Amino acid sequence: MFTDIEGSTELLKALGDAYAGVLTTHRRIVRDAFGAHDGIEMDTQGDAFFFVFPRAKDAVAAAVDAQRAHAAATWPGELDVRVRMGLHTGEPAIHEEGYVGLDVVRAARICTVGRGGQILLSETTRALLGSGLPEGVSVFPLGQRHLRGIDEPERVFEIAIDDLDPEAGAIAEAPAPSPPDVASTAGGELERDLERRFEDLGARISAGIQARVLARLEGKAGGTEDASAVDDIASRMAMLGDEIEARVNAALARKGIRSGDS
Repeated sequence: MFTDIEGSTELLKALGDAYAGVLTTHRRIVRDAFGAHDGIEMDTQGDAFFFVFPRAKDAVAAAVDAQRAHAAATWPGELDVRVRMGLHTGEPAIHEEGYVGLDVVRAARICTVGRGGQILLSETTRALLGSGLPEGVSVFPLGQRHLRGIDEPERVFEIAIDDLDPEAGAIAEAPAPSPPDVASTAGGELERDLERRFEDLGARISAGIQARVLARLEGKAGGTEDASAVDDIASRMAMLGDEIEARVNAALARKGIRSGDS
């Protein structure tokens, strides 16, 4: 697992000398959470960590605990400290200075394609997890991602934590039951919130699709490459639709609203 703080340079500019305390707290949270799940620290540079774990489910449990601890912590200037995490399972080579190999690179690249507050998994790690997820945690597919330096695209999955707001990076308070006369207003706010989140998700995925298709079709005048690109678009959009439906249903379920309700 690789981790780093999103926007650490901006935090340093905003906080000045107070950033040293942020870094100390961040490191303590990561080391405590990961150590509690048998994580072994391989390397650290600034606000970034490289840890290894005996089992995939231990790594995921550690990541979830660390994200919750970051969200619950009080940070100076009322700023959010948002950490992105990338996990991959493989068999790295052992060097005198630690682990090396393509699997290590893959985990690091998965981390870099994430945003603060996200936990991203490779397809291998997701498969090993099976149904062994921590309580209050679910997994959503994000489709394929092209990782720098890796030839083949990687199917990436995201861990969603029920009691965290993925946008604000803070623990979401459980809403009080809505009186009947304001239920429609609460439902409207939920709908707008979901629409905003999935608009962002769709824009990011669409940008990736467009870049890949343009690269593959540039200079070609049809044939199998064009057909392959069209198939790829259809496949990606289908995965996006499945993901949006799953996230909407999960969000509505947490709010106590059935997907068929008006």
